[in-house]
Amino acid sequence: MNDGAHVTAINQDTDSLQFRVARKSDLAAIVALLAEGSVRPTDAPSLAAAEDQFDRLTTSGVNHLIVGEINQVVVACYQMTLIHGLSLSAASRAHIEGVRVAAALRGRGFGAALMADVEARATASGAVLIQFMSHNSRAGAHRFYRRLGYEPSHTGFKKSLPTAE
Repeated sequence: MNDGAHVTAINQDTDSLQFRVARKSDLAAIVALLAEGSVRPTDAPSLAAAEDQFDRLTTSGVNHLIVGEINQVVVACYQMTLIHGLSLSAASRAHIEGVRVAAALRGRGFGAALMADVEARATASGAVLIQFMSHNSRAGAHRFYRRLGYEPSHTGFKKSLPTAE
């Protein structure tokens, strides 16, 4: 974000926040948001890696990369993936990740506005629940999600795989 636009954005309230489908031209701002909120510096992609992945992500039909903007400045983002499965009585669910709000806007309702957008898009897509993982070290984020009605219900597992050549 350029500094002048960023100052204008942080002086706004949540009514000025608009969500839309991300464009490739938003990737630099998205990568910056992901880096700003990463637990480990290596978690955020490089801009080149994000550009390589963008078309695959946005043309799959089940992935939705969304940005929140104020005065055309990207200040928030998330990715929602629809999972159509047989569990949960053959229900669809929405999985979210890469949930970020610019640090300067946290604690002012922007995260709640982002999650309301997630819920509206998930409901409109036919999902019956929203699921996500949050790093164990993010106690503040966990309190935030609980305030919004989300409950911790499962333990997540991960295993890194070798990269394909």
